[in-house]
Amino acid sequence: MNTDSENRDQLTTRVQRPSVTKPHDPLSSSVIPGSTPVSGFISGEVIQKRIPSSTLSTLCSVAILFAALFAGCQHGPPKERGQFKESDLVEVVKLDSTIHLDIRYATTNNFLHRPVYAQARAFLQRPAAEALVRAQKALKSQGYGVLLFDGYRPWSVTKIFWDSATDAERKIEFVANPRKGSRHNRGCAVDLSLIDLKTGLAVAMPSEYDEFTERAFPTYAGGAFEARALRDLLRKAMEAEGFTVYSAEWWHFDYKDWKQYHILNLPFEALGR
Repeated sequence: MNTDSENRDQLTTRVQRPSVTKPHDPLSSSVIPGSTPVSGFISGEVIQKRIPSSTLSTLCSVAILFAALFAGCQHGPPKERGQFKESDLVEVVKLDSTIHLDIRYATTNNFLHRPVYAQARAFLQRPAAEALVRAQKALKSQGYGVLLFDGYRPWSVTKIFWDSATDAERKIEFVANPRKGSRHNRGCAVDLSLIDLKTGLAVAMPSEYDEFTERAFPTYAGGAFEARALRDLLRKAMEAEGFTVYSAEWWHFDYKDWKQYHILNLPFEALGR
């Protein structure tokens, strides 16, 4: 899922629900144990304050609570200013029918255990979709193909994810804050894996899709060598076409032009056939 707020940092703590697969852009100190340095600005000068960890934890919890309350009261996408390109969402399989789909959020095989999409379809902004098709062609020459889990995601679904998440899951950005929106909401993020064209089966990766452990990191060095090699093959093909992998999810890629598109809240049913 993600996998997927506008300002993500490398995650060092993960939350995993029992027997569940999820949907989806720190300060440290070695000076005083039990405290955290925080930069502040007074009269243009940077000062260092040391706040006890217990106090900092309380402040973080309060901030998360207020964010949750504000997001829970939100009834529509955030207001955006600036110039944006006109949306041109296209259905990926209409550009390349050889791309395989496994749209988890149209099934019960997701962290909510219920469908949140009425249709098992995948859309992207046209430039991103065309780039994905080029990546598919490059992979096919090596005996593999794209297995697509998710693309464009209506903002209302992002809000459902947020409302269903725990405070801990919100804190580590297990789900995107609807007040910020998601790159999926802009039609410029894609979740995917590979299939073996000889067998037609999904390949083994270092982690499952939407598994929130360190195995999901694109730099994870453990597990089977073959699984890591296939993960890296996918990443190489996607990066060659202008996508960037999310630092905590090997399956999540953002297209380079995501900032140029509005957050959208169109259901799949409104996008035609």
